[in-house]
Amino acid sequence: MKFFLLILKNLTILICIFNSWQCSNQKIELENAKSQNIEFLIIQAQNLWDSRADSNSIRKANYILGLAYEEQSSNEEIIKLYSKTLFFQGMFLENDKNKKDSLFYKGSEVARKAVLNNELFALLLNNAIGDSSFKVLSALSEAPMELVPTMYWWATNKLWYLNNKPAIERINHRELLEIIMHRIISLDPDYHYGGAYRFFGVFYSRIPGVEINQSKTYFEKAISSNENYLGNKVQMSEFFYQKSENKPSFLVHLQQVINLDASTFTEMMPENIYYQKRAQNLLNQQDTLFE
Repeated sequence: MKFFLLILKNLTILICIFNSWQCSNQKIELENAKSQNIEFLIIQAQNLWDSRADSNSIRKANYILGLAYEEQSSNEEIIKLYSKTLFFQGMFLENDKNKKDSLFYKGSEVARKAVLNNELFALLLNNAIGDSSFKVLSALSEAPMELVPTMYWWATNKLWYLNNKPAIERINHRELLEIIMHRIISLDPDYHYGGAYRFFGVFYSRIPGVEINQSKTYFEKAISSNENYLGNKVQMSEFFYQKSENKPSFLVHLQQVINLDASTFTEMMPENIYYQKRAQNLLNQQDTLFE
């Protein structure tokens, strides 16, 4: 009887071990399948991004990336692409201000969380001194090259989200945004076609008390660094020339943009096409903008 009980006990243990092993294997298989599915979603989203001249492609990409982000919110590939596609949709495809703001806010938050949760950033944060806010600013001022994309889309999405908010909100975020973008200029000034220069061109036209020529200086740097990216001239017209009431230059720059062949520069063609449309819309509003 004791022998039988011993065998039964050992058999029970073996069954438990087997079941545990089987469950473990199933879990591994499930995780592998999920990982492969995420990789597939990223590839699909990247293909859709490459076809972004079609507005439906970007909306599909954002839907797919939203699903992928829910599963792997720390995946760098997802974060970089998602914060960029959210901006693109908000910038070029939406007319409703609330919808635009929602996209810019989401893009900013996705990128912000990625920066703050990054291991390299965490090391800088731990070594910084001062209160929590100062430590974040200090770490951002020393951020490594690897963080340029996420820092850029954090600040850029935030800028366009704040554009429709009271001026005090832009002032309250000024130090944070300046530190991020000055760090990007020191690491990679040409990132996203002179994006940091373009950022300051817009930002300094929207901050009370800032000399408007600072906006001009940064827009000129953006144009000289990436003249073929039409967004630099369009945004200079929309923000600097309008703010400085320079209608002749406003008209000249926008007409130059419209007259160019957007298909000449393949990499930036979708953005250039949308900026040509934006240039035409601005020209159509010239009487209202320069009353």
